[in-house]
Amino acid sequence: MPAPPLPVVESVTAELRLSYVLRHFREAYVGVPTVTIGYEATQPQIEVADANHDFFAGTAPYPPEPNWREWGGQRLPFFFDESLELPLLELLPASRAHINADVISAAFYLLSGWQEFFSDERDQHGRFPYAASVQARYGFVAVPVVNYYFDVLKTAVEHVTGQPLHPHRWAGGATWAACITHDIDNLYSAWKAPAKAALRRGNLLSFGRQLWRHFTQKDAWDNLELVQKTVAEYGAKSTFFFLPEHRKDPNGTPNADYRYNQIGQSVDSLLQAGAKVELHASLGSSTNPNKLHYDAEQICHLGPTSQGLRFHYLSWEPRITPALVDDLLFAYDSTLGFAEHYGFRNSYCLPFRPFNFQRGMAADFLEIPLNVMDTTFHHPRYLQLAPEEILPALLPMFEEIERFGGVATVLWHNENFDSANQRNGPVQFRTIMEYLRSRNVAFRTCGDIWRQMYALSS
Repeated sequence: MPAPPLPVVESVTAELRLSYVLRHFREAYVGVPTVTIGYEATQPQIEVADANHDFFAGTAPYPPEPNWREWGGQRLPFFFDESLELPLLELLPASRAHINADVISAAFYLLSGWQEFFSDERDQHGRFPYAASVQARYGFVAVPVVNYYFDVLKTAVEHVTGQPLHPHRWAGGATWAACITHDIDNLYSAWKAPAKAALRRGNLLSFGRQLWRHFTQKDAWDNLELVQKTVAEYGAKSTFFFLPEHRKDPNGTPNADYRYNQIGQSVDSLLQAGAKVELHASLGSSTNPNKLHYDAEQICHLGPTSQGLRFHYLSWEPRITPALVDDLLFAYDSTLGFAEHYGFRNSYCLPFRPFNFQRGMAADFLEIPLNVMDTTFHHPRYLQLAPEEILPALLPMFEEIERFGGVATVLWHNENFDSANQRNGPVQFRTIMEYLRSRNVAFRTCGDIWRQMYALSS
């Protein structure tokens, strides 16, 4: 599916990049003291090297190849670094510091999503593909590189002010948080795959049994109460994203296999148990304001207090969607993750404000990045991990999130709570939950995350 035409955009000046990045830096730590950070012309206390490039005056999606430096025990890519012969950070007398790589421009490039806005690469679902990203090209998708850039700034600020900086704490004083979510795409289709398989084999007896179970027993995916109770065993509450559209997309891609207005009792039970219900916006809504508005109206539990959403199939058109989400006054979104790989699509492990290139400013809504999705682990075009490989693969990423006081957002579809799934099913979900609980994570809903981050930016 081709990308829409590139719109006219505001000039992304050095001042704009600096303002956008420093806003997020100050929200990442408690009580950042007043200190000047900038380029040489402003004679700041913390001087960042100006790479003297014209990259941001153009529309190229990819910058020159990064230099690689060691920081915090990690080998990291530094874009816009023209002084590899110099130390990354120089702590100087008289309360001054010099950073010899343009970490401001590098952080802006990754956090803003510049690569996907200016790239024309799209997959069959209209998404910017992981294979086209700098994260894939240079192999750092599971490392929150922007947090490391901020750690360089943090070290400079601590030197200049003599004041230590610490990440914000989450509920109960926890050092990091986890947000458990479920996209409810299917409730009544568990029988279809085994029935079709039996028919292909010519096993009419098995096919008949599947049909009999379908008409006489509750579907294995009609399990919202089981999902809620499983999560509650770990002291957590989930955010459920419901699809209001049951009709297929014009290209044949399915939306929900249920009608939202017919499952009110199940939704009410979730709400009474303390779970949160939000919008799983249907195919096409990420580029169509009328369709997105219609979808939001169908989720009656949202009403005038509509907060957040996640787009079906993780649909996101960077040239259209951010402005659309802002225009319809959603408080947060939780779509931005790569379907093909776990990790950090914007190389950042905290919620952030996406950049609106048409308006030349940060978006109003908060993005709660998606880090882990169940289908990523077992899909013909994705990772194909064995069940026992899933948690070990995720551990380095979780350790990075914990290190920086971030949020681990996990998506596990209700259909993968079916005990018949031994690949990316309930056993694998429980393994992840047990690890998170063992690390004293604060389990928070998406709404909880938004409220805390909103308070920090107010």
